[in-house]
Amino acid sequence: QVQLVESGGGLVQPGGSLRLSCAASGTIFSIKSMGWYRQAPLNQRDMVATITDGGSTNYADSVKGRFTISRDNAKNTVYLLMNSLKPEDTAVYYCNADVQKSSRSPAAYRYWGQGTQVTVSS
Repeated sequence: QVQLVESGGGLVQPGGSLRLSCAASGTIFSIKSMGWYRQAPLNQRDMVATITDGGSTNYADSVKGRFTISRDNAKNTVYLLMNSLKPEDTAVYYCNADVQKSSRSPAAYRYWGQGTQVTVSS
């Protein structure tokens, strides 16, 4: 199996910064795309940022210029640096990873972390 463990959430004032981390472990041959999503109460889960194994990134318009996604392939870890945080960034943040589990099959399976709460409030 594959486990994703997030860390780094918490309470921060508007304008502040946080860095989220998500480490994948288990039966992993390679990880294709990794990403961060968020879900506020009564809302759907929305994409925040994604990054491919080659380093190509994609961001939601609402976070462009404020958030930066990166990854350490040697550690199977993805990060989300969040600057200039706003109250509307308050949500549970989830990471995901598209994992190829074996060299014998190119199939990739998506796994999710348990989520970490980010609250932006004064």
